[in-house]
Amino acid sequence: MKFIGIIPARYASTRFPGKPLADMKGKYMIQRVYEQVKTVLDRVYVATDDRRIFDAVHSFGGKAVMTSENHKSGTDRCFEAYSRIGEGEDVIVNIQGDEPFIQTRQIEAIMECFESEGTQIATLVKPFTKEDGFDALFNSNSPKVVLNNRNEALYFSRS
Repeated sequence: MKFIGIIPARYASTRFPGKPLADMKGKYMIQRVYEQVKTVLDRVYVATDDRRIFDAVHSFGGKAVMTSENHKSGTDRCFEAYSRIGEGEDVIVNIQGDEPFIQTRQIEAIMECFESEGTQIATLVKPFTKEDGFDALFNSNSPKVVLNNRNEALYFSRS
């Protein structure tokens, strides 16, 4: 199976404008994500609507593609990017641009999902634990998912 990783990144985030270019001990946040993912996937691109992010990605040797600024979601941005740079990959891995500590094992786990012929889409989730604290459930910056008994997502929400 052929995989491609696409990291949607926009500058004009409402919660944290410029987040992809935030300095994390001398590297951009988007650079840390890119470098982690690149250790597992052969082809990785940042999909952005902002020239500053595009130029920053190229400055550290990454690959980027410009997309429309009118997308409503990162998934839409990934689709446009793939239609421009795709080479017949079987799976597009949409990687969140604000996950600088993503582990290679997490990307490998997503890839393993597609060993089953019936898998068309997969997403990583983790249960809330007591250590997360009760407030984590009400944090709008933390997406939540409700799963059925077959671990299929029924509902996604920030509420």
